[in-house]
Amino acid sequence: MLALAFVVFCVVALAAGRGLASGAVGEVMRVRFGGDAERTRVVVDLDSTSRGEVIQPGSDGRVIVSLSGVAPPRGLHGAGVGLVRGYRVNGTGASSRIELDLATSAEIERRFLLPPGDGVQHYRYVIDLRATGRAPAGARTPAPRPARPAERPLIYIDAGHGGNDPGAHGATSNESDVTLAAARALKQELERSGRYRVRLVRDSDTYVGLYRRVAIARQADADLFISLHADAGADPATRGASVYTLSEQGAGRAVREFTRGENWHRSLNLPGRDPSVDRILLDMTQRATQNRSAQLARTLLGELEESNHPMLRRSHRDAGLAVLLAPDVPAVLLEMGFITNPEDERMLNDSRARRRLMRAVAEGIDRYFEAPDGGVQMASAADTTEH
Repeated sequence: MLALAFVVFCVVALAAGRGLASGAVGEVMRVRFGGDAERTRVVVDLDSTSRGEVIQPGSDGRVIVSLSGVAPPRGLHGAGVGLVRGYRVNGTGASSRIELDLATSAEIERRFLLPPGDGVQHYRYVIDLRATGRAPAGARTPAPRPARPAERPLIYIDAGHGGNDPGAHGATSNESDVTLAAARALKQELERSGRYRVRLVRDSDTYVGLYRRVAIARQADADLFISLHADAGADPATRGASVYTLSEQGAGRAVREFTRGENWHRSLNLPGRDPSVDRILLDMTQRATQNRSAQLARTLLGELEESNHPMLRRSHRDAGLAVLLAPDVPAVLLEMGFITNPEDERMLNDSRARRRLMRAVAEGIDRYFEAPDGGVQMASAADTTEH
């Protein structure tokens, strides 16, 4: 009886294993494109998960990526967009080859697998291509153009509150006055090095709407946005600085805000040909921006601690604050100290102490731009899903 039961168990297990194996093989559904002649995104829609391997990275005018676990459909080929002249999907059994014929020399910048989500029911394998600037094989090399000097990074400094919004109140001062004095001091410190172009959101006791502050920086194509504030609390003994970056909930709110209108893709310079591709590009842009903001927060906190500036115990915080919502401009909000604490208020109103504080902030910004890729830390959850 036990022997018979074991035989039945083996047969059932074998059948189940075969069913799982057959069910694990999906298919390439279609190939889509977005972007331009500088950067092109290739999205391969799949009805099951897959793992990719680069067979040819762009040499000889072709990119070839092998996808395991998905079968190739018959006759899937067509024209491309941007850096891709045309494509075809080949392969056998449960393995597909995505072959991209390049219009000009390019390389794979990143690739990753996106699972179903955000209203999309299938998997997407994404390949980002970047033009290398090299001429295609056999092409005549044009005479080099004189190199243009790289434009200095543009930094926007936002003095919190202002005008009819004085902000928090200390014993002798208002937050709006403290933040404006600090913004002017930081501008002076940053301009002293000659490395940056620096602008103030407000340079007088006037009020600027919260969303308008972000829009000003975005319209100017700013490289960095820093909002200065002075904290307040019920306990006058509480003191110390902290830095805020955008929370995950705030990131979701930002996406909803920016995709509300019909032409939202234009404000982010997205292709606009395929809403789902644009949404992926927006998500990637925002994730990269959040990574940059976090890197900036870390460098600022490091410099503030080295300068012996008083810090809150949990000094790196996140929130869905309006001034942090730009999906394409790295942004932080610096709470310089508690205006409701006598020592912090005295420090915030002392010109020498304020200058020391802003010098530490400027050094943190220097470190951010001196990091690889100018402070751009591109690794994200999506980027590391598949390599």
